[in-house]
Amino acid sequence: MAGPMGRMMAGGGPDQRSMDFKNSGKRLVARFKPERVTIYVLLVCVVASVTLNVIGPKILGKATDLVFAGVIGKQMPAGTTKDQVLAGMRERGQDTVADMLRSTDFTPGKGIDFDRVGHVLLFALCTYLVAGLLMAVATRMVNRAVNRTMYRMREDVQAKLSRLPLSYFDKRQRGEVLSRATNDIDNIGQTLQQSMGQLINSLLTIIGVLAVMFWVSWILALVALATVPLSFLVATRIGKRSQPHFVQQWRTTGKLNAHVEEMYTGHTLVKVFGRQDESAQQFAEQNEALYEAGFRAQFNSGVMQPLMMFVSNLNYVLVAVVGGLRVASGSLSIGDVQAFIQYSRQFSMPLTQVASMANLVQSGVASAERIFELLDAEEQTADPVPGERPAELRGLVALEHVSFRYDPEKPLIEDLSLTVEPGHTVAIVGPTGAGKTTLVNLLMRFYDVSGGRITLDGVDITRMSRNELRAGIGMVLQDTWLFGGSIAENIAYGSAREVTRGEIEEAARAAHADRFVRTLPDGYDTVIDDEGTGVSAGEKQLITIARAFLSDPTILVLDEATSSVDTRTEVLIQKAMAKLADGRTSFVIAHRLSTIRDADTILVMENGSIVEQGAHADLLAADGAYARLYKAQFAQAVAEVD
Repeated sequence: MAGPMGRMMAGGGPDQRSMDFKNSGKRLVARFKPERVTIYVLLVCVVASVTLNVIGPKILGKATDLVFAGVIGKQMPAGTTKDQVLAGMRERGQDTVADMLRSTDFTPGKGIDFDRVGHVLLFALCTYLVAGLLMAVATRMVNRAVNRTMYRMREDVQAKLSRLPLSYFDKRQRGEVLSRATNDIDNIGQTLQQSMGQLINSLLTIIGVLAVMFWVSWILALVALATVPLSFLVATRIGKRSQPHFVQQWRTTGKLNAHVEEMYTGHTLVKVFGRQDESAQQFAEQNEALYEAGFRAQFNSGVMQPLMMFVSNLNYVLVAVVGGLRVASGSLSIGDVQAFIQYSRQFSMPLTQVASMANLVQSGVASAERIFELLDAEEQTADPVPGERPAELRGLVALEHVSFRYDPEKPLIEDLSLTVEPGHTVAIVGPTGAGKTTLVNLLMRFYDVSGGRITLDGVDITRMSRNELRAGIGMVLQDTWLFGGSIAENIAYGSAREVTRGEIEEAARAAHADRFVRTLPDGYDTVIDDEGTGVSAGEKQLITIARAFLSDPTILVLDEATSSVDTRTEVLIQKAMAKLADGRTSFVIAHRLSTIRDADTILVMENGSIVEQGAHADLLAADGAYARLYKAQFAQAVAEVD
């Protein structure tokens, strides 16, 4: 979509670089360092389980040899020895049969020893049973290690998000960031759950089986190894082809999440402006891109397993043919060949499993890189330790030659100086983009100044901890924000301490919110979602103002706080704000100049600079920028009445 909406919802940002599989994989493995003890227990259990599974076929091969020896011995004349029977066969020209029976431990005239066979089979059963129990313990250890590691990773992501500057979120779609914190971490967890234990088991099985194969017959072992280079070639070639598609799959997932989140939260706006078709088209494009990336990734990695199965079957045929020739020559017993065929399967199957897990691993590492990109993002400057604090918080704010720019090439505020005495109310007015809200953001340290400094009661705010600074500031924004929960909980959010229901209701009465709250079905216990469904925009604003009342701040910041309420309520709130601001330093950002006539000082900003400052009457008498703004609003009000 080429229009404004397409540009608004288009993805972009830091995900465009290619996947660094090796380093991201190493970092993911390093995340398991705190789980060393669990990993050691896991390895011991897996090694023991694999060892028992490896000797199992050899035990079963022994049972096969006993059965075969009994069948052969039953057919031979009693009272003779094995050597006599073989010599008689050679005299009769049966050299091939004699060579084949040479490796069979039979007793002429004696049939199958069922007791001995039963003991061998019971031993094999116990061996496999213990191996299974050990693998169950190993699986539990895997789950424990993975879940703890994902728990810590979620904690790290949450802590990182709290340390990121506001500029990080300004440059990214909210849904894309949420996708990293939810979808990508979940994908890593599922990948590790499904592949970690199996991968360790498969690798150890390959090593153990290979050792036993060389012990049984080095010739057959070399035959089995003949297909390994082909397996390696298949795995590496397909892995390289599918990895970029997994990266694109999770990148596109983030973009699609961002689009869905935006369209859901703004569904009313989408309908009002008739953008349903454009939104649906954008969703279809993102969904198609996700389908293409997901299909290519799964297809490329999916063909690996059938190809590896083909290589495994080829290995099986080679071992069977060469093993049969070795039995015919008397070099191996039938039981040994049977065991070796099982070993060849045990050897090929882990190779196939490792190859089939490649798509899981690649998908998980692709998500891990997105998490690491978030964790590596540049953080806001650290708070000084220990942080300074004013001897007494009175609310004296001073800006000394402050300059600031969002873009290094575009100055916004240049050489701004201002002193606000404790208890004074400062109104900031000016056209959109003049820097009014930016000034408040600098005071709150959502952004740090590019030059100069801001002090609070004589202490540079950069030398204070952000929590200490913001604890003394109450803020009400033009854009209200409520959390999922009751109205009482939303109001109580303004206080860092435990508050009583009486204090909550008192704050609501001060903000003139008590009347409408009591008309709701459950009063203060009415539950609302984060969109404030069930209350109007003005009522949401009243709740946020009550929240500010409850915080009892030293400095009060009001950014168009009454923009969503009716005229009568606005007058009541202005009176309540006057009471709240008594003895407090207040910064009021306003567009309606009638609301700030009683301010101690009015600052008129244009292009990041203060062009006028003074009281309402003095600025009108000066007939400058403020007078022009005031007259323009007065003329507009008259026109609206007419």
